Amino acid sequence: MVKVEVLKERLLEINPQAEINAVQEIYSAENAEMFQLETYDYIIDAIDSLKDKIHLILHATECPGKLFSAMGAALKMDPTKIQVAEFWEVIGCPLASMMRKRLRKAKTFPKKKFLCVFSPEVLPNKGTASTCGTSACMCPKAIIAAGNPDLVNHEWCSSKAQINGTSAHITAIFGFTLAGLVMNDLYVTTPPALQSDK
Repeated sequence: MVKVEVLKERLLEINPQAEINAVQEIYSAENAEMFQLETYDYIIDAIDSLKDKIHLILHATECPGKLFSAMGAALKMDPTKIQVAEFWEVIGCPLASMMRKRLRKAKTFPKKKFLCVFSPEVLPNKGTASTCGTSACMCPKAIIAAGNPDLVNHEWCSSKAQINGTSAHITAIFGFTLAGLVMNDLYVTTPPALQSDK
C-alpha cells in the first residue's frame, strides 16, 4: 500500500472535512519546486538522504513557514534520551554532525534557526556495511505495486553508504515529538480569543 494514501485515509477518518494533498514523491533538488514549500505554514523534515535533507533545510529556511527536523533515529533504543534542540546545538548525533560539516565546507547555511528532534545515544552497528546483493538488498526487483511506478523500481542501495535499522518505538516518538512541536507552536501563536477552552 502507498504510505501517503494510507495516511490520508487515516486522517480523513479523524477529520472528514480536512483537505489533504497526498504526494508520493521523493524530495530532491530536481523536483523541489513542485512541493511549493513557500505556501506551507509548517514544514516537517524526516528525510534520510543527506544531500536531499540539506537541500530541503536550506530551501525551507528561505520560506515563511516554520521548519522542524528529525535527525538520525537509526541505532537508537532508549526513548528517554530523545531531546529537542536548535540545529547547531544538537549533540551526539552523527547525522547532524555530518550535515554541519557539509554546510561549513560549502559555506552555505540555513537562513533561520529551526528545532530538531534527536537522540545523543550512539549504539554500535551490528549490521553489515553493505546490503547490496544480500536478502536485505533494496535494489529494484521489478515488483508491480500500487502508486508511482517510478518509485516501485527506485534504486536505493547506491544512494546510501550504509542502511542502518531503526526501532518502531523510536521512530514513533520522533514523529510524535515533531507533531507536538507543531501543536505547541500553534497553541502559543494562536491569539487567546481564537483558542477554545473545550
